Amino acid sequence: MVVCQQNAAERGAARAIPLPAEVLKVSTEAPEPHAIHYAASLILRGRVVGIPTDTFYGLSADPYNLAAIERVFRVKGRAETKALPILVNSIEQAATLARDLPESFFDVARKFWPGALTIVVEATHGLPLKVTGNSGRVALRWPKSQVACALIEATGGPITGTSANLSGFPACSDAVQLLKQLGDRLPLILDGGATGATLASTIVALRGADWSIIREGAVPEAEIRKEIEG
Repeated sequence: MVVCQQNAAERGAARAIPLPAEVLKVSTEAPEPHAIHYAASLILRGRVVGIPTDTFYGLSADPYNLAAIERVFRVKGRAETKALPILVNSIEQAATLARDLPESFFDVARKFWPGALTIVVEATHGLPLKVTGNSGRVALRWPKSQVACALIEATGGPITGTSANLSGFPACSDAVQLLKQLGDRLPLILDGGATGATLASTIVALRGADWSIIREGAVPEAEIRKEIEG
């Protein structure tokens, strides 16, 4: 009887061991529809998926699903006081997530999007406060990534785009690195090969007529200054 109890406990422990993420190859130039729809179906069910972008790999989830957002924070081991960047596929879509947009937003968005520039502005009241790190401000980016844009189209809305790595660890530029860091925390990784990125996106914060660089990355500060100040 004791042996049976031990076997049952062992079986329970085995079931509790996290399974490694499913890795699905995807073309970054012409993403396969079946891969995109599969990933989108997981996102729509509140799961978190690892995807390649034009900078590093990112964690994609539904920004309106609070349970999914909590999963993103848990997957990364990230403090919930830090906002989660959101990926969009047009300037118009970005505008629906923000309010009181200054003219400088449209200036830099038209110049650098799609691309490696994240713009921080006032969030619309319809966006969950948790996504903004309780700051009321949202970080938006339209990436130059066919995979990300196809996922946005397939899910019918924006997706999160925080870097796919453990908090405090290097960002992942290929699926192998991502699998090593987060492979037991994700149901799916879309493997688009190496992104070739060496720099993350530049982050610029806009507030009225004021602006500041939070992080200088792929887009030089001088180029942003030229666009905003002329």
